[in-house]
Amino acid sequence: MTRDEKLQMILQKKVYDVRDLVTIVELLRLPGGCPWDREQTHTTIRNDLIEETYEVIEAIDNGDPALLREELGDVLLQVVMHARMEEEAGRCTFDDVANDICQKMIHRHPHVFGDVRADTSGEVLANWETIKSEEKQRDTVTDKLRAIPRQYPALMRAAKVGKKAKMMDFPDAPSVADKVGEELTEVREALAVGDGEHLAEEIGDLLLSVASLARKAGVDPELALTRATDKFIDRFSAVEAAALEQGCALEQMSDAEKDVLWENAKKVTEKG
Repeated sequence: MTRDEKLQMILQKKVYDVRDLVTIVELLRLPGGCPWDREQTHTTIRNDLIEETYEVIEAIDNGDPALLREELGDVLLQVVMHARMEEEAGRCTFDDVANDICQKMIHRHPHVFGDVRADTSGEVLANWETIKSEEKQRDTVTDKLRAIPRQYPALMRAAKVGKKAKMMDFPDAPSVADKVGEELTEVREALAVGDGEHLAEEIGDLLLSVASLARKAGVDPELALTRATDKFIDRFSAVEAAALEQGCALEQMSDAEKDVLWENAKKVTEKG
């Protein structure tokens, strides 16, 4: 089918499917298509995939099905774009991508597509990890730790590393809390010395310990920090509003005055 024939086919349709999306992206990237789309590479749209994924998460967290439908489409567009670039380079097609994930899902679900038995989610996950390790030839725990992408959000990566290295874990959450206290002491000592590089190292150790505490306590550190940040913004908003009611800007108030407003804001937000 020629470019013009594909274009007419798309224009004549009223309802589209994923094959049409593949064709639309192809038309955008072909000569005579969209100048911007034709200029893009894996690298230039790398962050777009990350941003669109976070927007899917936002729709899920907000319980917004209409927005979720839209944002899932945006993520799918990113997948098709990357696949199209690979097809142009002669390495793979969108169908190859779909084939590979289908094969992976069949292989990693032998309790559905084979004769392995798995009656609980725990057994399913254990089988999944075993099969994955065999596929990737990850024979040691270190192999599995190094396979966790450095590009993950740091707290998420720390939690995953801690979970996989559980044979070196603390016995319980109070034990990790003691370690957090030790690391905080070392941060204070580094602050007193004034060595920026050493201070960064000690703060990193402290954050790693806090991530371990969250994991050991059964808390998602990413979600916990997100909620804490939301709480801070709510309280800051209340403080700023109270300052404006008094005819003052926060920058002009003393620390003592701001502390009073902050404590009042805590009471208001906690009641809410």
